[in-house]
Amino acid sequence: MATYAIGDIQGCYDELQALLETIGFTDSDRLWLAGDLVNRGPKSLETLRFLYQIRDRVTVTLGNHDLHMLAVYSKAIKPRRSDTFHDILNAPDAKQLMKWLRHQPLLITDEQLGYTMVHAGIPPQWSLGKASKRAREVETILQSTLATEFFKHMYGNQPACWSGKLKGWDRLRTITNYFTRMRFCDSMGRMEFSAKGTLSSQPTGFRPWFSHEGKTLHETKLIFGHWAALEGKAETENVFALDTGCVWGGKLTALRLEDQALFSVNSNMRYGN
Repeated sequence: MATYAIGDIQGCYDELQALLETIGFTDSDRLWLAGDLVNRGPKSLETLRFLYQIRDRVTVTLGNHDLHMLAVYSKAIKPRRSDTFHDILNAPDAKQLMKWLRHQPLLITDEQLGYTMVHAGIPPQWSLGKASKRAREVETILQSTLATEFFKHMYGNQPACWSGKLKGWDRLRTITNYFTRMRFCDSMGRMEFSAKGTLSSQPTGFRPWFSHEGKTLHETKLIFGHWAALEGKAETENVFALDTGCVWGGKLTALRLEDQALFSVNSNMRYGN
């Protein structure tokens, strides 16, 4: 039995199947998926249906594209022209698939394996315990009758920094942005959203979130996706960047948690807009 963590799939179903064949995925193995299961790629419906079929062996952390699709499905917002998940919205099993997705976490941790996974990041001032509690705050709303109202207030870059005094939608939006959108932040956890490039492209006063001397980094090994420009190179010990840009013509990558072996398959083509 092995556990494999895979970066952003984004509807690249054919590459996912090729990667599972490459790693020799069996019925006794498990998958950790770092979010952004859907959108931009060509086969979001096939991807989600497959993962739902093997859901007993799959652990997902929600990404920004997953949350965006759930917001569109709930009619909290209108779809964007670039969205490619319309096949899911119109599928006869959409309700079943969306319910399953909406009940996935923002953060998972396994003390025995010694890993924690989020889609984007964890601010440096949060311990693992605090990060887990913050994640539960948003997950509780997502899984409640307030989910649609949450989606209406989910979008936006403010507040850009955590404060324990934050309340209501501002508090939940900030938590969500840390877990699903963050790349660069300052030492106090203030996020910068415009920069999406490599490690060397950091704006003045900001650094990659995992390069700060954060509390969580001392407690666990960290897995994340979201940042395709890194090409899988976080250059920080015990931090694993698994978004290797499959949807942009790069690769789809898996990390075997037990021995940190990496596996990848090349993208069939560039899908993203």
